[in-house]
Amino acid sequence: MRSGIPRNRLAALSLQGYDVTIHLSRRAAVAFLGATALSVTTVGRAVADATASDADKAFEKISAKWLEDSLRLSPVGATQTGDHRFDAELDDLSAAGRAARLKVAKDTVEALTVLDRSRLSRANQVDAALLLNDTKRAVWEDEVLQNWAWEPRTYSEIYSNAVYGLMSREFAPLPARMASAIARMEKMSKVFADMRASLVLARVPEIAAKTAAKQLPGALGVVDEMVMPNASALDAAGQARLKAAYDGLKKAIADHQAWMDGTLVPGAKGDFRIGAKMFDEKLAFTLNSPMTRKEIRTRADAAVKATRAAMYAVARRALAGHAGAPAMPDAPTPEQQQAVIEAALDLAYAQKPAPDKVVETCTAALNRATEFVRARDLVTLPDAPVAIETMPVFAQGVAVAYCNSPGPLDRGLKTYVDVSPIPKGWTKEQADSFLREYNNYGIQDVAVHEAMPGHYLQLWHANRYPSVLRAVLGSGSFIEGWAVYSEKMMVDEGFRKDEPLNELCMLKVRLRTITNAILDQAVHVDGISQADAMTLMTKTAFQQEREAAGKWVRAQLSSTQLSTYFVGVSEHDALRADAEKRQGFVLKAYHDQVLSYGSPPVRYVRALMFNEAIT
Repeated sequence: MRSGIPRNRLAALSLQGYDVTIHLSRRAAVAFLGATALSVTTVGRAVADATASDADKAFEKISAKWLEDSLRLSPVGATQTGDHRFDAELDDLSAAGRAARLKVAKDTVEALTVLDRSRLSRANQVDAALLLNDTKRAVWEDEVLQNWAWEPRTYSEIYSNAVYGLMSREFAPLPARMASAIARMEKMSKVFADMRASLVLARVPEIAAKTAAKQLPGALGVVDEMVMPNASALDAAGQARLKAAYDGLKKAIADHQAWMDGTLVPGAKGDFRIGAKMFDEKLAFTLNSPMTRKEIRTRADAAVKATRAAMYAVARRALAGHAGAPAMPDAPTPEQQQAVIEAALDLAYAQKPAPDKVVETCTAALNRATEFVRARDLVTLPDAPVAIETMPVFAQGVAVAYCNSPGPLDRGLKTYVDVSPIPKGWTKEQADSFLREYNNYGIQDVAVHEAMPGHYLQLWHANRYPSVLRAVLGSGSFIEGWAVYSEKMMVDEGFRKDEPLNELCMLKVRLRTITNAILDQAVHVDGISQADAMTLMTKTAFQQEREAAGKWVRAQLSSTQLSTYFVGVSEHDALRADAEKRQGFVLKAYHDQVLSYGSPPVRYVRALMFNEAIT
């Protein structure tokens, strides 16, 4: 599970959390956007307080320029952020386009390096640290990782999201969004051409090529499902232009599919493992945390043992009174522990939704969680809508569910929690494996993690923070860590307290979070085999075969992201433990304060909450 649909570099400018001390109100900012060419760069940046230091004013200029340039050079990401000036444009993914984005990153690194950040306000110190980390990462990704040369999804995330981002939310009248969609459809063939020109087949991993080829039809599917049925919203000329654009796109996709199937997939000979050096460097950028790979592994190994012990204790309660239950001694052998936990999980697996009722079951689970949070007054609730929907085809194949939240400038719009259906072509056994993993209790955990009080609630709070910069630099470990923290917090507060199977399934998901971090480095650094990876997931972590098989694919396609869950929740747990030691701790007040800073790494939240040094 993860937040947000796949994104490109302004994927880094994704949709999560933000801050500064010198800012316009969002309403004033939106009005300002229509009146000046400076546009969104001035949100939270243009109006300097009279008491601001020279360093703060200098940082405002640096960050404003970076944000403006980044949005301009990444139109699809700009749409997702809620800046709709570039809705008719597509990212330039050619060598020239990459060079332009690289120059912006290098110029920003240079400007921040010479800035005396110790003289900034505390909020700006955090933002400057985030911006420096992000721009250094951008340089590293372009020059060292070079995913533009071997990762097809660098391109597919653009052509897949280009139209979906315009049509999935009603931020403007339908005819206006349709016109932008048509303009992007007309330009899509260049993205395909840039992809073919840039990828070095010998460096492309086979799994990446196959996944991109499998997802390509979804780009046309979005148009078929979201654009073409609305053709009547256009006048005659608009409809004629739409038809021409559709015909051209359909041919371009067919030609590109033929290239992917006939050239890319058979020619893909690259290694999906990025190796220790690049993994460690990327991990530091991803986490923005002092935790190293080795420390993560040591903590994760200990957490596996502790979590399995907790599962055993809950499983004994769940099996109490059940005829035929295995032996349940106080001090079990590893084999006894395994048998007892598996027997109790089998009770949960028997309570599963019908194959065509996954979305409906998740909706009911969301409603149940929302009522509990409201009744217990655990945190301030969002006033913006949320809905569960079926995941679009182009996004399927990586995660089972994700939270697709509106951008920080698209206030009040609906959040979607997209849930993957059972893929067509699966056997009955494969479908049953999926539904055993995502049984009624498992789906309840999905609703908690992705929506309430997980991603949907957290990102709503983040989007209330008054600066755009921190929103587009949101920390994945903070965001995923909060969602995982929410799962256990709900059980601790009594959610479905008389149902030990619910607690058991929550602990199982927590165990999956831990083994995600182990799998992440085991795949890319230690060279773990598929067989050993499957054993880790299915035996150690009790995952069903379909879940484990999907995670194996995901681990090959990504690196360091799977570590964000465990690192993030470890940091959230430690932050709360420290807060509870302080006088006057109140859970709702604590939650609201943690969420009030946007989505920076937890170490910066700690510094702001406890008035510690920002390093």
